[in-house]
Amino acid sequence: MRFPRYRPRVWAAAAFVAVASLTTTALIPQAGAAGGGTAAARQLIASTVEDDGAGCAVSSGQTASNAKLPDPFTKLDGSRITSTADWTCRREEIKRQSEATVYGAKPAKPASVTGTVSSTNITVNVSNQGKSTSFSASVSLPSGTGPFPVVIVYGGIADTATIKASGAATINFDPNTVGREGTPRNNKQGAFYTIYGANSTTGLEMAWSWGVSRIIDVIQQSGGNILKADATGVTGCSRYGKGAFVAGAFDQRIALTMPIESGSGGTDVFRSIPTESGSQPLSSAYSEQPWLGDAFGSYTGNPAGLPVDTHEIVGMIAPRGAFIMENPHVDWLGAKSGSLAALGGAEVYKALGAGGNISYWSDVADGTHCAVRPEWKAPLQASIQKFLLGTGSAPAVFRVASSKAGDLASWRTWTTPTLTTGGGTSAGTSTGTSTGTSTGTSTGTSTGTSTGTSTGTTTGTTGSPTGGPTGGTGACSATLSMVSSWGGGYQAEVSVHAGTALHSWQVGLTLPSGQSVSNLWNGVASGTSGAITVANTPYNGTVAANGSTTFGFVANAPSATAPSALTCTGS
Repeated sequence: MRFPRYRPRVWAAAAFVAVASLTTTALIPQAGAAGGGTAAARQLIASTVEDDGAGCAVSSGQTASNAKLPDPFTKLDGSRITSTADWTCRREEIKRQSEATVYGAKPAKPASVTGTVSSTNITVNVSNQGKSTSFSASVSLPSGTGPFPVVIVYGGIADTATIKASGAATINFDPNTVGREGTPRNNKQGAFYTIYGANSTTGLEMAWSWGVSRIIDVIQQSGGNILKADATGVTGCSRYGKGAFVAGAFDQRIALTMPIESGSGGTDVFRSIPTESGSQPLSSAYSEQPWLGDAFGSYTGNPAGLPVDTHEIVGMIAPRGAFIMENPHVDWLGAKSGSLAALGGAEVYKALGAGGNISYWSDVADGTHCAVRPEWKAPLQASIQKFLLGTGSAPAVFRVASSKAGDLASWRTWTTPTLTTGGGTSAGTSTGTSTGTSTGTSTGTSTGTSTGTSTGTTTGTTGSPTGGPTGGTGACSATLSMVSSWGGGYQAEVSVHAGTALHSWQVGLTLPSGQSVSNLWNGVASGTSGAITVANTPYNGTVAANGSTTFGFVANAPSATAPSALTCTGS
């Protein structure tokens, strides 16, 4: 999904509902103090290595097709893990299976990685097997005396003001320098593909993850005078949220992972997407850009055949910090499937005794894609302070929009084990129940659930699309439906119906004065306001006789008045 131009917004007072964590994770003391803290007080949980399970002997066992969510706790040999030590190699199994079927391989650290870190810039130079490349990113420091923890921000799309105000530096990482969008799968471009070949089967999300890991290599080598080597976070929105999610899962040196509105191909459960009305289909996420690995093409119509799903990728981040943010107003983003991944991944956190280290929030009032949101400010600050600065408490919040609440119980057949801290036998199993508690003032109506979550009612309206204007002829006609609305905008869907077989189509519509399109999918628009035309994309131009296809968009609008003057032409 494309994202709109980032527009900072004025923060309102934030409030959130916290859920009680089941237990606290064992923390690994790290040397050094962050932004005024003391070494004795500062404790972080990130690893010092990219993959601590690289030496595991992974079974060659096969995973049977399964319409339900795969069990994160059952190894490929059929046995279940019983201790936290077992998780290291079980995590490695999930990692390698997801590389093979979803993202493509992430190569080990190249033979040579060098670079420099300054107060304004970081450079990365890579050489491997006779090939060399380089890329750079800008650095922005917060006020105060360093060295500072740092959040790598994909494309600069995040609430960087709050990140810096919380005491962390930011690195504005342009993923296209490492893996360029707009290139075909057989001719991928960017620093990663310079080293590993333009026809590499690794998708952009994993290539971007590789780039983040090389940035961390350089930070580790820099001596820690400007940026701390043991306190790195990653974030991004939309397609960059997909990238941030993968980066955090595949590099255990990342202490805090914060994907925003990542949608299909991001945190959304693959198996759930086909059941969620209006969400971006897997085939569309695969074809829009080579974000996912080439092998995933075999599963777009059969996600049940995947040996893994995204709840396990969330689990790969455990016990490190995670704060997943989603938008329930834009159906295309599949927030219900995203909540299911967070709930399923939270079971891994609970099993590891780190239930409070993951937070999730989709109950937001503003439906604008990639907006800065007041609801997220407090948990964002708390996450940075806990996982990057080593102070305070994790937000430990699960705030799920009632309109997009996933039901984990209906998607799993497995239970969550109580893992021992040694190598002995499990003390038993649990269904991962906890009691929700509230702090502060709720922004909606909250109800604790058996999974320790809270659901809320958002400001705005959602539900089945309501009928709108139609236009066109019998050969090609278009019908617009209003899907949802909120203060300042709405989501609409346009159905294009073919009376006769079409090879291409074009819909015209006129937005009322003051309205503008901020995001559009499954179509190519000629403009953003007034009279615009939307043409088909390369993958949905062909429509069989009496068949249909759809495109959708989000509009910024003072009122939810539907566009008018619809036309439809095709050939």
